[in-house]
Amino acid sequence: MIHLVLQEKLQQAVLALMPDADVSSVLVRPCPEPKFGDYQSNALMGLAKRNQLNPRELAAQVVEQLDVADCCEPVNIAGPGFLNFRLKTDALSDALVGAAKGEHLFYRTAAEPRTIVIDYSSPNVAKPMHVGHIRSTILGDTLAKVFRLLGHSVVTDNHIGDWGTQFGKLLVGWKEHLDRDALGRDALAEMERLYKLTNSACEEDETVLIRARSELVKLQSGDAENLAIWDEMIELSRHQFDEIYGRLGVDFDETLGESFYNDRLKGVVDELVTQGIAEESDSAQVVFFNHHKLLKKHPAIVQKSDGAANYTTTDLATLEHRQNSWQPSEVIYVTDGRQQLHFQQLFELYNRWKPGHGMKLNHVWFGAILGEDGRPFKTRSGEIIRLSGLLNEAEQRAFDAVSEKNPDLPEEERRDIACVVGIGAIKYADLSGNRQSDYVFNWDTMLALVGNTAPYLLYAFTRIRSIFRKLGDESLTRPESFALAQAEELTLAKHLLRFGLVLELVIDECRPNYLCNYLYELAGHFASFYENCPVLQAEGDIRTQRLALCDLTGQVLNTGLETLGLETTERM
Repeated sequence: MIHLVLQEKLQQAVLALMPDADVSSVLVRPCPEPKFGDYQSNALMGLAKRNQLNPRELAAQVVEQLDVADCCEPVNIAGPGFLNFRLKTDALSDALVGAAKGEHLFYRTAAEPRTIVIDYSSPNVAKPMHVGHIRSTILGDTLAKVFRLLGHSVVTDNHIGDWGTQFGKLLVGWKEHLDRDALGRDALAEMERLYKLTNSACEEDETVLIRARSELVKLQSGDAENLAIWDEMIELSRHQFDEIYGRLGVDFDETLGESFYNDRLKGVVDELVTQGIAEESDSAQVVFFNHHKLLKKHPAIVQKSDGAANYTTTDLATLEHRQNSWQPSEVIYVTDGRQQLHFQQLFELYNRWKPGHGMKLNHVWFGAILGEDGRPFKTRSGEIIRLSGLLNEAEQRAFDAVSEKNPDLPEEERRDIACVVGIGAIKYADLSGNRQSDYVFNWDTMLALVGNTAPYLLYAFTRIRSIFRKLGDESLTRPESFALAQAEELTLAKHLLRFGLVLELVIDECRPNYLCNYLYELAGHFASFYENCPVLQAEGDIRTQRLALCDLTGQVLNTGLETLGLETTERM
């Protein structure tokens, strides 16, 4: 929160000199080199360049206007115009005292909350969720949690695939080859079997393909029998999806599938044609992007030559519904990187269709999960890995590790710990890297008790909790101040103060790995503090202050892990 005070004062100082300046980019960030200070701003160099001023002279003038003596040592001007801020110990102490009193936890909620719609997960009906769904599900859920933590209103929408050509083949398979017993045991596996069976038959026998098309037309025309089967497919699918989401601790405000928008699709196409945005080409309705450098060679079809709509049409109707229903300031789509072109087209098209809509349209894309051979992560036989099986294996591996480390714990407790550690390890491995990079799935790495892993952070939290178990009935006293006389205390305190800044960076760039890295560094700073600064053996005010530092570290770790969607445990 101190960084926000510094940032606001810096912006005011700039405005005092340049009343018309856009200070939205005048930001204060952690200093990359602690020897130069605690926080830094390089914004004056860009501001000087835009206004044809000498950056160092501008920096000197701004510093004259800047009053931060209450929390900082004299501001240092470095290089061509960097401003370096070093916090006073008293300011650090005041921030820690406020946190210890429960006034804040080093972040503040938005003064002007925004409404954000986040679209993520989006499995297809009648198909098991597989490993490919995990990145979207975990990333979207974490972003929703961070936005909410900072006081924003979030609508999460699981846009499931419950309409389209695959249902013609599914209906043929259901009517001709359904095994009711198998459906009862594992509905999604049976429906996947039916689809594969009919799809192969369609490739070999055109009469099967004709039957599939006929069943699809009947479904789309409202045939009672086909609608009843389709409804059952959706219900069975959602039941199994919800099992997975329950294990992942993920839920949604809305689950509006593609079928929800079906009645709006013709109107969307008609409006695009009427506005001159879409035009006929080879009997299809197409949007050309002749004035868009990147999309010039990639026109978008909004109605196929047979009159059917497609993903683009449905996504336009979906975006319109979101605008009308929730008036969001931002809509975020969390999908893999292969859909970048689709969303570039969608956003450009919506901007032309609804100019002045006022929403930020944001495609948050991610890379692939690879096996240790560097290829897409699959079973040894080449099958896509089902998500339920992956979660089972994570819990079993964690259970084996917990049983080896703590064989005397009751089995039920070991199972509970294994669930927290196993699911947490998968989530954290996914979130801790740059989302746009591919990452290699490795059980040994993600379940390791050392390094930037969920088990390491969970273990750090349990160590803090064990300190307070040793206190027994002794109550925690709130310090009136923090001396921070040892270097490790000072380093830990300064890192705690950066929690809010990191949360803001996460939502600004939709990158949860910033929070993962922060928590990993926090655990490291705490370990160094605990090793070099006796806590329970200390006396008087020093003991009180160090216990409070332990407590605040535990609170930040717990809040950070919960925001990443990880449960914590008292023992490991």
